[in-house]
Amino acid sequence: MAYPKRLLRTWFQHTQSPFIANAPMFGFAEYSLAAAVTKSGGLGFIGGGFNFTAESAQLTNLNGQLEKARSELGDIPPTSSLPIGVGFITFQPAGFIENAIPILKKHRVMAIWLSFPESDADHLPIIEAILQARTQSDWDVRVFVQVGTVQAARNATQQGADVIVVQGSDAGGHQWAQGASLLSLLPEVRDAVEESGAASHTAILAAGGIVDGRGCVAALGLGADGVVMGTRFIATAECPAPSHFKETILSSSDGGVSTVKSTQHDVFQSTDVFPRQYDGRAIIGVSYKEAESGLSQEEIIKRYKNATEKKEDYRRTVWAGASVGVIKKLLTVSELIKNVQQEVKSTLDRVAQRI
Repeated sequence: MAYPKRLLRTWFQHTQSPFIANAPMFGFAEYSLAAAVTKSGGLGFIGGGFNFTAESAQLTNLNGQLEKARSELGDIPPTSSLPIGVGFITFQPAGFIENAIPILKKHRVMAIWLSFPESDADHLPIIEAILQARTQSDWDVRVFVQVGTVQAARNATQQGADVIVVQGSDAGGHQWAQGASLLSLLPEVRDAVEESGAASHTAILAAGGIVDGRGCVAALGLGADGVVMGTRFIATAECPAPSHFKETILSSSDGGVSTVKSTQHDVFQSTDVFPRQYDGRAIIGVSYKEAESGLSQEEIIKRYKNATEKKEDYRRTVWAGASVGVIKKLLTVSELIKNVQQEVKSTLDRVAQRI
């Protein structure tokens, strides 16, 4: 099996090995986190949102976030590429081409990440528009597409994605309701990309349950060229998540028991807007326990709204992956990435000794 030779390092020359990116978690992956990841040798992503209308407050905020990211990263001329990516939720794609792409091109971001379409076909015109802008304006940008099934990976490859982000079911946050863990999904996607003839120009990232160097080595062994971490980056100093979220992640254990995949996490907080092929994994919290004991959705939603009005975080959904029990310390982004790099080396040494 032929693997592409360091495509990610060629495209993103500031990055180190192994290639690490943070997930573009909307609301949590802001410029401070993204810039810290990039400065530490990874590729930082900002969560750009899902509203692409001309009057979108999310796009206005994104423009400001990108300005802050460039400032945070130091002396990068406005005409130079910004070593930052932006991720979007695309189940309502109207307006993306007209309103989002101009902002991304203005800031010359290096990567655009698309995820959660209503239909896989919805991504095709967006990808075509990005690739056209790349050619016409000498804009060195790469298209990332997140997938949770083998067919979705095939579609993304055919549509021209540069990077396939394979999300396994151990992931925290929104994901495919019917899917598989990376252990079985990632090798099959790798095989599909190989069979398509696109392996020479398509990179694969693994996401879902990766929180340390051991998970990184496993993902590389399964066929990934690099990894994405989401939950682990929430528990960092630079992430703007509420302290309650970080404390909940750090105190949780046995993720297969303490987290659960369900659409109810969104229902309880009135954010149930995702198409039905998606659900989400979160730490089992107060609202979910109340539902299990028989309390009505109406009453749980009422209690959630009351807590929100009081600015209390304890009822908010804490999206987290099944490897949450491995996360023990709040770290800086730099410490986290250095720890992963060191653990990759020690894990590879240990594996070599056992073979």
